[in-house]
Amino acid sequence: MKIHHLIKKSQLPVPVDTAFSWHERQGAIQRLTPPWEQIRIEGRTGGIQTGDQTFFNVKAGPFWLDWLAHHTAYEKNRTFQDIQRKGPFLFWEHTHNFHPDGPQASHLEDHIRFRLPLSPFSDVLALPSVKERLYQMFEYRHTITQNDLAVLSSQPQKLNIVMTGASGVLGSALVPFLTTQGHSITRMVRRTPRSSDEAYWNPRRQKIDVRPLENSNVVIHLAGEHIGQGRWTSTKKKRIIKSRTKGTSLIAQTIANMKSPPETLICASAIGYYGNRGDELLTEDSTWGNDFISDVCHQWEEAAEAAVARGIRVVFLRIGVVLTPRGGALERLLPAFRMGFGMTFGDGDQIMSWISVDDFIGALNHVLFCQDLSGPVNVTAPQPVHHRDFSFILAKALKRPSLIHLPNWAIKRIFGQMGNEVLLSGNCVVPQKLMASGYKFYHPTLDQALTHLIGLHPFDKNTAAKHFRTVKKLD
Repeated sequence: MKIHHLIKKSQLPVPVDTAFSWHERQGAIQRLTPPWEQIRIEGRTGGIQTGDQTFFNVKAGPFWLDWLAHHTAYEKNRTFQDIQRKGPFLFWEHTHNFHPDGPQASHLEDHIRFRLPLSPFSDVLALPSVKERLYQMFEYRHTITQNDLAVLSSQPQKLNIVMTGASGVLGSALVPFLTTQGHSITRMVRRTPRSSDEAYWNPRRQKIDVRPLENSNVVIHLAGEHIGQGRWTSTKKKRIIKSRTKGTSLIAQTIANMKSPPETLICASAIGYYGNRGDELLTEDSTWGNDFISDVCHQWEEAAEAAVARGIRVVFLRIGVVLTPRGGALERLLPAFRMGFGMTFGDGDQIMSWISVDDFIGALNHVLFCQDLSGPVNVTAPQPVHHRDFSFILAKALKRPSLIHLPNWAIKRIFGQMGNEVLLSGNCVVPQKLMASGYKFYHPTLDQALTHLIGLHPFDKNTAAKHFRTVKKLD
């Protein structure tokens, strides 16, 4: 039978023991899963040592497939291996090898051996697409590994962090990064806690478990009602405001009253603070706007006044349009664009101040340790684009047309005020404080971000020949 091999090698900017232990930490699987892939971890026994198992679901088209990974080899700081006991492949074996490269660097080699179901017939029909998918996946994995280990090597300390909104789009991306960096995370939840890393809070009832806050260095507050879905009824507007102000004031007042409060409070806000400003260049010193979202963001930030008055370092992340296939604008747009129904909202003149989810994570991590940063911080890429250009670049990356224009009147009729303020409005926001404090963007341009986030690295026969080989093995 034919066994196909993928071999991916990379140099890592840390010693071999650091690189190996990073892969053992909680959250490594989620951190290394590309955002265009969907997995659900259903259960684990142990970690990555021999005999340990991980059971998860993998989405393939409209179906969820079971995958049971069984670890069969483990040698500390040298290698670990898992094989598929149950899953979509007829055979799958993944070996991670680590090699020292002097005292401050190392090499990672991923060796994957696999056989497709219904081989050899499937080799003719499906092997090229499987190779491309695996190549994109491991390009992503190695990029994340190199970037995260570079960050890890420069971290001055490990932090105890309390986080709200950990299950949201941003929180679920942030938590695996922080745990693999070695930080301790306590998630604030509005139900009965189910594990030792969860604690109860209820902003509506103004109740919060103060114990994790007393032991924390940092509070990251991301919770809030979703703004960009559905029409804004009067009830929806009240929920949007209260979900932000009540939660923020509860946290701010609680830590302000502590004898030894956390050193830092990082609160989510949004570039909606500035309102619809056309092509006016906006920095953190710009005034707030005069629409509903501006008022929400202004009240949101004002709700943290108790912590500011207490002398706690408070940072308001004025976040742009975060791009990730796992949520938000990009997730909602991708299906239509992939089918060739790419669209522009209105005339497309509105400016879109965006940021990749990787740079959102990188910027937040930068804020954690940059003590000079406080107050508002714009979390956007340095190169905003007009909406029409965003649609064109996304369609071009997917090799699809973008010919549909949704007129202003249709958007206002369908979505009301939300459509006018979210879809048809824009602002040109620049991350002045981030750049001045030394933050280096992973994806300063939109095409770089989309290539990474959607898995669009060029793949052809030469690429396949370099990374793949096929050998015959007798049954």
